[in-house]
Amino acid sequence: MAEYCKMSREELLTEKAALEQSYAEFKAKNLKLNMARGKPGPHQMDLAMDLLKMDDYTTEDGYDARNYGNLEGLMEARDLFADVMGVRREEVFVGGNSSLQLMYNLISIGYTFGYPESPCPWSQVEHRKFLCPVPGYDRHFRITEEFGFEMISVPMTPDGPDMDLVEKLVAEDDTIKGIWCVPQYSNPDGYVYSDETIRRFASMKTAAPDFKIFWDEAYIVHHLTNEIIETPVLLNESKPYGNEDRVFMFTSTSKITFPGAGVSAIACSENSMKYMCKRFSTMIISYDKMNQLRHVRFLKNKEGVLAHMAKHRRRLVPCFDAVKTAFNEELTPCGDIAHWTNPKGGYFISLYVMPGCAKRVAQLCKDCGLTLTGAGAAYPYHKDPDDAHLRIAPTYPSLDEVETASDLLCVCVRLAAVEKLLAEKA
Repeated sequence: MAEYCKMSREELLTEKAALEQSYAEFKAKNLKLNMARGKPGPHQMDLAMDLLKMDDYTTEDGYDARNYGNLEGLMEARDLFADVMGVRREEVFVGGNSSLQLMYNLISIGYTFGYPESPCPWSQVEHRKFLCPVPGYDRHFRITEEFGFEMISVPMTPDGPDMDLVEKLVAEDDTIKGIWCVPQYSNPDGYVYSDETIRRFASMKTAAPDFKIFWDEAYIVHHLTNEIIETPVLLNESKPYGNEDRVFMFTSTSKITFPGAGVSAIACSENSMKYMCKRFSTMIISYDKMNQLRHVRFLKNKEGVLAHMAKHRRRLVPCFDAVKTAFNEELTPCGDIAHWTNPKGGYFISLYVMPGCAKRVAQLCKDCGLTLTGAGAAYPYHKDPDDAHLRIAPTYPSLDEVETASDLLCVCVRLAAVEKLLAEKA
């Protein structure tokens, strides 16, 4: 197969006809495939069914987990998440099933009341801003958009966000109130922030006294190889600089046990914990401690979590490999029409197609029965300036479905590229 960029117009027309024939064959299959969201598949969720077999809800110290109380979470649950996140029990708050809800609540607190160090509530900051490493997690961006923040894109690198730019922006502008981060196996590129990046976050000077780092450890134990990658703990790294109050670390068991019925947690300074609990106590007496206790008894500790995640890995690795194999075999020979990430963990592969082609690829896939996350979703306001990025989620479909979806996706990427090249030659 010749490289597309080196083909003549006649060769491109011949290739287009062949691709349209392949596309028509896929269309005739009436496929219903979905690689849009990073959802665990049924076989993954089946791994946690023993969690539901518990019938004794009395904790080690005699507390009845069925009753009111313990806003910060059961001690056993705080211990579990402290072990996983590398912090102290006193720094852990255990919530309900959604870490995203906790993030929303903390943005809402800043917006409504401000934080102890805030000159005023964020709602009174006329041109309030939030930094958004891109590509990033669309649901993060949706929260700050909801609260009227101007979202400033910061380019991602394999070591994390462009820290020269981050440091410059936060040092100069006190209306920048925070940044979204997914530091381990970032959503969607699968990058791991370097030790230097983490230490620069811990030590950086900010013009806003109430600047917050929303540090989403969604994939802290979601390894796709036998290498267990561990990075410096931001909360701990921030303490020597007196910056621990700016850190909110989040995680959950959403992709460990049950996405809709897991347990979430925050790690933060003890100062932040007191203030947060003061605000939360008006909203809720306590989260679902029965579920917290079930998770503690099922997962036990970090070692137990990693053993459980090894079972997930056996299910997921073939699906990720199927996508990358299809890309290597069907896209690489076409020349410089696409490139993609090779993550060591997390839930996604980033596919970068020819600039101006991502929306066309997504539409071709949709018209043929394959749903992808919308082109541009990984950017604030859904605006990818290059129209080049697509987030691929190989986790939910069966392996056979992933293989079919990957083959179809490659046909769509190639067809969109040929169309673009023909348009340029016209």
